[in-house]
Amino acid sequence: MINFNEPTFAGNELEYISDAVTREHRLCGDGKYTKLCNSWIEQNTKVSKAMLTTSCTHALEIAAMLCEIGPGDEVIMPSYTFCSTADAFVLRGAKIVFVDIRPDTMNIDENLIENAITEKTKAIVPVHYAGVACEMDKIMEIASRHNLKVVEDAAQGVKASYKGKALGSIGDYGCFSFHETKNYCMGEGGAILLRDHDGIERAEIIREKGTNRSKFFRGQIDKYTWVDMGSSYLPSELNSAYLWAQLEKADEILEDRMEKWNLYYQSLSSSDFLRDRVELPYIPEGCDHNAHMFYIKARDLEERTKLIAFLKENGINAVFHYVPLHSAEAGLKFGRFCGEDRYTTQESERLLRLPLHNGLSLDDVSITVSQIIRYYSSL
Repeated sequence: MINFNEPTFAGNELEYISDAVTREHRLCGDGKYTKLCNSWIEQNTKVSKAMLTTSCTHALEIAAMLCEIGPGDEVIMPSYTFCSTADAFVLRGAKIVFVDIRPDTMNIDENLIENAITEKTKAIVPVHYAGVACEMDKIMEIASRHNLKVVEDAAQGVKASYKGKALGSIGDYGCFSFHETKNYCMGEGGAILLRDHDGIERAEIIREKGTNRSKFFRGQIDKYTWVDMGSSYLPSELNSAYLWAQLEKADEILEDRMEKWNLYYQSLSSSDFLRDRVELPYIPEGCDHNAHMFYIKARDLEERTKLIAFLKENGINAVFHYVPLHSAEAGLKFGRFCGEDRYTTQESERLLRLPLHNGLSLDDVSITVSQIIRYYSSL
């Protein structure tokens, strides 16, 4: 079976975990490996501060608190995303306002955002699907004119950029994921990125259960205490050690994924059988993606369902994801769709993700392509 995903393993993960246990004697958060990872993110994104969290979901929750989201506020985002994007703001009492996506990138349609803004709107949450950037210049311009915060859901965007700027570094806050399905992983984990120095101290407090413990460890105060709302958002040093083994080889991992992504694209785009039958990913000018995923779009839901079954019968695990949030039970309860759902549902029913991970071989890519061609040539 060609697996859809396998967690990245760079080689030194177990050595660093052992080091954390036997030499550093540090299992809780913010030790040697957490600091190494934080520093790497700051250097690679040029943000003022980056802090590892227990998940991207929790990074989004911290961002929601920093944005002062509360009951009655509205937050604009695409419906084609994972539920965590909405959950973080629903937990603060906000109403989610969904807008349609662009069919070319599957990202939020920047030209529809302004129509969704009301006097209750507090933030815009662009989601960089597949590590391909949203049109951030337009989004930031809209946010500036309406005095709104921008929280980038860059869960899939580590090592990707928009016009030379790292994803997660453009909005007020950025959120990364290091879940095992991501390019760089620590099992469960994430990070919050703060573009400016404003809010760093409060972010540290929220992340440390609402205490000023970080200032205590820096010697700035003689004891720490509970000073604000917060939760336990620090990952274990064991998770951070696992991640550090991959971040120190981030470029090698990226090159490996790009080689497979490019082989998919070249092989599928050169097939006469597929030219008018499947749609391939689109990368806009100025966007450098990170080969987080490779997807194709079938004609419709029925065709996608048959293709998934065919691939599974031939030893290939391909998947779809994201039932649009506005049509989910919780989405109907906590949100509303602004405008026409022209593309969100239609495009989500066509999209099929192909296997792509660091354990995948080039032969596996070629086999997957050949089976897709075989399926369509038999129609």
